Amino acid sequence: MDINQIIKYLSDSKEIINAGLFAITFVVYAENGLFFAFFLPGDYLLFLTGIFVGSKLLLYPITTVILYLFLAAVIGSLTGFLFGRYFGTTLENRPDTWYFKRKHLDATKDFFEKYGSQALIISRFLPYIRTFAPILAGISKMNYPKYLFLNIVGGAVWVVSLVGGGYWFGIKFPWIINYVHYVILFFLVITTFTVVKGYFNIRNKS
Repeated sequence: MDINQIIKYLSDSKEIINAGLFAITFVVYAENGLFFAFFLPGDYLLFLTGIFVGSKLLLYPITTVILYLFLAAVIGSLTGFLFGRYFGTTLENRPDTWYFKRKHLDATKDFFEKYGSQALIISRFLPYIRTFAPILAGISKMNYPKYLFLNIVGGAVWVVSLVGGGYWFGIKFPWIINYVHYVILFFLVITTFTVVKGYFNIRNKS
């Protein structure tokens, strides 16, 4: 299996969910703190996981799922923070590669300038920025207790709202499982819009 096949597999939310809770947990951890994992699904993976649990296609208690994914989100972001704190300079000077794009780091800086420390909570709902925000917080040497508090709050809001929302849909509208591709398309449209808007904001600022 070559790298393109691996990326395609890891980007497929249904494949990840079918692989089980530990696979979902790992992807959430990686996407929240490893700069080379920015391409992994985040928002719609959580939402679809909730739908699968609510529809009884993923046989785990919803409280267990939320706890695992909350811990994965918090620990993942903490990993990113510590990486930024101790190795951030290396990342800032790194040239573009297939797994690292300077524009994502620049977009996150722009986001921090606009929202300050609240960016750590808001960024949970923004692809790419969600991955790079903890790293940038580490680079800027943010106060650790403050970061930890914002990390926990942001992780809780993100996981509970998306997994909980998907779970509710799965219970109330179990037939929605037959239209998963539309749910993914909806989130992809939002993701694309966010990325394109961020790119033009940086370009106009430059």
